[in-house]
Amino acid sequence: MSRLGRVTDTGVGRALRARVGGWLRVLREDLWTLRADPLPPSTWLRWLPHGLVCLAAFGVTVGGTGDMNDNGHLGPNLAFLVAAGQGGAMVLGLWRPVPAWWLSMGAFVVGAVAVRGRLGFDPETYTWPWTAAGIVAEMFVLLLLALRVPTRAAIATLAVTALLTYGLEGLRDAERYDTTGVLSLSLFAVVVVVGTALRGRREARAQLVEQTTLTAEERTRRTLLEERSRIARELHDVVAHHMSVISIQAQVAPHLVENPPDELKENLAGIRQNALEALTELRRVLGVLRSEQAEPGDPAGHAPQPTLDRLDALVENTRAAGREVITEINGERRPLPPGVELSAYRIVQEALSNVLRHAPGARATVRLTYQPDGLEVEVVNGRPTGPAPPSTGAGHGLLGMRERVAMLGGTMTAHPWHWDGFKVTAFLPDTPPADAPGTTRSTGTTTDPPGGTP
Repeated sequence: MSRLGRVTDTGVGRALRARVGGWLRVLREDLWTLRADPLPPSTWLRWLPHGLVCLAAFGVTVGGTGDMNDNGHLGPNLAFLVAAGQGGAMVLGLWRPVPAWWLSMGAFVVGAVAVRGRLGFDPETYTWPWTAAGIVAEMFVLLLLALRVPTRAAIATLAVTALLTYGLEGLRDAERYDTTGVLSLSLFAVVVVVGTALRGRREARAQLVEQTTLTAEERTRRTLLEERSRIARELHDVVAHHMSVISIQAQVAPHLVENPPDELKENLAGIRQNALEALTELRRVLGVLRSEQAEPGDPAGHAPQPTLDRLDALVENTRAAGREVITEINGERRPLPPGVELSAYRIVQEALSNVLRHAPGARATVRLTYQPDGLEVEVVNGRPTGPAPPSTGAGHGLLGMRERVAMLGGTMTAHPWHWDGFKVTAFLPDTPPADAPGTTRSTGTTTDPPGGTP
């Protein structure tokens, strides 16, 4: 053999030995362990499976003791010890499946050897090496094991069981007995396949639930970011207007004073320069949001932002859709900061849209209350007259409202109202608190009640 051939054979052999060694290490970790792996309670029946296993273990212990004592001619103590080992393995399998399998196999070997040593009866009338009680016990143990261990471990236990069965049958003159090796191994294989399939189904369902949860959380997070981007785009025009006014006033102010001092001119020039720089940065940053979210050529992307002056038109649009809407304005109406006006308009708009989608035929009431320190917005819908049609929306209408309220430092509640109605109340202060800008102060629930707004 050439040197290259020897090197190649050596490399292949090392790789093969490494792979076999790794497989044996994994198998040893799977089968040579005492770790606990409790069987979870059933979803609907709770601990009924545990009770059934314990009842079956009791039957195996009693029946196996009598069978091996009467028909197998074993002593009562030895017969009870073997049967108790098989029944105890079933109970142990509820918490520690791998040690339970070792206990079951140990009881099987001891019982088979002990029965084989008793030659004072006709062996053709007795099942061997697996007794009826032993088959039942091993089926339970393998099922409990296959439900919780990896597939490779379940197959390994089935292979070891088949190897021991073959060794006892083939080496101890099994033809004189009513052999049960083929029957028992066939049943064991079926049990392992069923247990492995159920385990795979349970894991797939758990992964699906986890993926669904992650998807819902990601959808909520994406909706939140989109709503914040929308709010930022709307406030862009408001803030840009104020910054422009500051710049113009700083430029005009020196001309309104006769012989203004140089310090005043310098300070006003600095104010104007800072306002222009802030306006430039604001347009650069928020312009990205506008370009990402708005459709090309969409005039709505640059349309003036609505205020409460357009509330009547919004209500008329809802009435045109066939709904009765009542508008109430309490207190002395006065101009509010643009951010408050815009947020109040959007809250009413979203609430009325939800009434149209989720409360067919319900009457809505829009109530604005001007208070000394802010504006209270209240939208209430009555009981719907029919079932709500399927909604294709994202179902996060309340999320956008809460974001707007939290941005202004206000409070918000959203909850079911009388007779299957729904009520949304938000208070928007004139000026946000200085302690925690952007802190969420909203309360209430986001659960979608039947016929209410989501």
